[in-house]
Amino acid sequence: MSERHGLLAIGGGPAALAAARAYRAAGGRGAVALVADEQTIPYQRPPLTKQLLRGEGDERELPLESEQWLREHGIALVATRALALDPAARRVALADGRELAYERCLLATGAEPVRLPVPGADDPRVRVLRTRHQLHQLLARLDAGAPVVVIGSGFIGCEAAASLRRRGNPVTLVSAEPAPLAARLGDAVAARLRGWLEQEGVELVVDAEVERIEHGEQLAEVVAGGRRCSGAVVLMAAGMRPRAELARAAGIVLEEGAVAVDVTMRTSAGSVLAAGDVCRAEHAFAGRRLRVEHWGDALAHGEIAGRTAAGAPARWEAVPGFWSTIGDRTLKHAAWGDGHAEVELRDHPDGGFTASYRDAAGRLVGVLAHDADDDYERGRDQIVADARE
Repeated sequence: MSERHGLLAIGGGPAALAAARAYRAAGGRGAVALVADEQTIPYQRPPLTKQLLRGEGDERELPLESEQWLREHGIALVATRALALDPAARRVALADGRELAYERCLLATGAEPVRLPVPGADDPRVRVLRTRHQLHQLLARLDAGAPVVVIGSGFIGCEAAASLRRRGNPVTLVSAEPAPLAARLGDAVAARLRGWLEQEGVELVVDAEVERIEHGEQLAEVVAGGRRCSGAVVLMAAGMRPRAELARAAGIVLEEGAVAVDVTMRTSAGSVLAAGDVCRAEHAFAGRRLRVEHWGDALAHGEIAGRTAAGAPARWEAVPGFWSTIGDRTLKHAAWGDGHAEVELRDHPDGGFTASYRDAAGRLVGVLAHDADDDYERGRDQIVADARE
């Protein structure tokens, strides 16, 4: 048995690294290790669907920290998979046969892309995009000018579709909704996003449930809503699923498939914390647990978890939110993310716009801004103020 770790993080993404940083910054002196089967320093993921997919970015700029920084702060990378978690014994079993002991364990296993359960989804031309390796696999199949079908019109699907068009590939975006993100953002905003994508040259097939994916010699054919959409590559961007298997097997309480945590990122097991996409976290001001899949919130969760592990005060208070880039247009979004009753859309003379989302009681629960930074900042503050009334 090796030494007992002060903080043992399972996961190699932003939440895990942020926790390690915060643990050290808060005075945590125990051994720290990040266990992840992706054999690389934690790195930025947002550029995968933006600059890098367009062919414009530099992968050398992705790492969140350097190897030297990790060494100087006594943070070890353990490149293997965690097989089992025993909260009572405070041990984690690894795929390489080792067991690691800990004082505090952080579940930061993230989420994995959903593959639709339709015939043909196992075609090797059907790809998902979450990691650098998956990006490399996708690009290896993507000849210049080869057609691409993107399944799913969430933020990831929209970003990827616009980026692929800018790369020079014909793109068809298949959406089960009448317009991208209509259910989440409202019809008026969704119509704007549809217009942006069409201006980028993306062909949209809407109100179309995917029925099957057929194997052809050269192309795969996505059959959806009575249409046949052909692609040398099919990018499935149909949502994310929390990677909560370790927690479930360990008897840790889940909520709607995600690990349930309090405002300090503690789970139902006293020695175990969780942060990022794998969890549903209680928000100090919203007064309920929220499930978010945003880069910035994963960093925030990780920082809170690291401070908690070090015995320092911390709780989740920031409004969840993120930025999205579709082509060369940027959206800033902050919201509780679990619904709204009405949407008010205001246009600005310079071409920007602001959407305000309110609940049935008239409280602001979300704001979306394009080229309207002041509105975004004011809206984010007002969301908290309304929640605290």
